[in-house]
Amino acid sequence: MTLATTLPARSTIVDRVIPRSLLADAALVIAGTALVAALAQVAIPLWPVPVTGQTLAVLLVGASLGAARGAASLSLYALLGAIGLPIYSDASSGWTVLAGPTGGYIIGFIVSAAIVGWAAERRWDRGWLKAAVTFLGGSLVVFAIGLPWLSYSLGGFGLPNDLQATLVAGFYPFIIGGVIKAAIAAAVLPAIWKAVERRERTEA
Repeated sequence: MTLATTLPARSTIVDRVIPRSLLADAALVIAGTALVAALAQVAIPLWPVPVTGQTLAVLLVGASLGAARGAASLSLYALLGAIGLPIYSDASSGWTVLAGPTGGYIIGFIVSAAIVGWAAERRWDRGWLKAAVTFLGGSLVVFAIGLPWLSYSLGGFGLPNDLQATLVAGFYPFIIGGVIKAAIAAAVLPAIWKAVERRERTEA
């Protein structure tokens, strides 16, 4: 009997290499938070929304950890940043950031990780095409939540916040980068799955 046959059908990639336990789950949630925090510092400063590596981290965390742990990891990220840890982009933190123009994106990360994790638990992270659809969808979820929040914030600053102004500020500059990040994630996860399954076959 191999590890693959003893795991639940909806296991994720980390469940194939790390035995499932409460301690392991807690460590993975924290590790996911740390990865998002690290890639948040890989940024091109723009106002009101910087270009960062966060979305790539969110996609990888969601797919690797699954819906519950992925959402927990990004919830922890949002909470720790809000209470003062400098883990948001440009080492920023505080409730004012969460309530500001980028706050919707941070909340969107939680939903995106949950949805991507849900899809990964159903094997949508194992082939390139399904993975690409999953990760593009996960990226769009972030914008679906972040853009209305951004529009409201722009209005609060007395700036134009109609649909076009909001898209110019918070969507158009991120299209190319979002596609690239989704493509990277769609290449990485299936490749890892193939490596893990190849190792399991050799050990069987």
